Amino acid sequence: MSPPLRLHDTLSDSVRAFCPTGDEVTLYVCGVTPYDTTHLGHAFTFGAFDVLVRYLHYLGHRVRYIQNITDIDDPLFAKARELGESFRDLAAAQTQQYLSDMHALNILPAERYPRASEEIGGMIEMVQTLVARGRAYVVDGHVYFSVATDPEYGELSRLGRAEMIALARERG
Repeated sequence: MSPPLRLHDTLSDSVRAFCPTGDEVTLYVCGVTPYDTTHLGHAFTFGAFDVLVRYLHYLGHRVRYIQNITDIDDPLFAKARELGESFRDLAAAQTQQYLSDMHALNILPAERYPRASEEIGGMIEMVQTLVARGRAYVVDGHVYFSVATDPEYGELSRLGRAEMIALARERG
């Protein structure tokens, strides 16, 4: 008999037994922004999720593991300009290199790797819905989420509104 899987629950700040409902476990992991070579931080991060996925399989769960690729982002655009190439070409080459590096480390691949560039239509719809429902607002062509409309906003970070505002001003 395997010991129960226990994971740190950030919301409660405690270690709790993992009790999934049903046989399938879904895992969505923020993947890479493919603008430069794979590094040790990638190996550590995705190696940790690899251990989790393998253990979930061992426990008999079906795992639906998705890892996004952020192929539209400022660091990618800057690196492509620096190299004098298309950001799309750079993203494609670095994504392929990343996948090859993870394979060389024997890290199990995700089931899917959706690209941010493929989800723009859905993102636009979501933002339009937030604005229409009064959950977001537009200032000078930029859309901002209205944290005042979500009483639980900040709960996970354990930061009060004043601390969040100070951090946002500091970090942009």
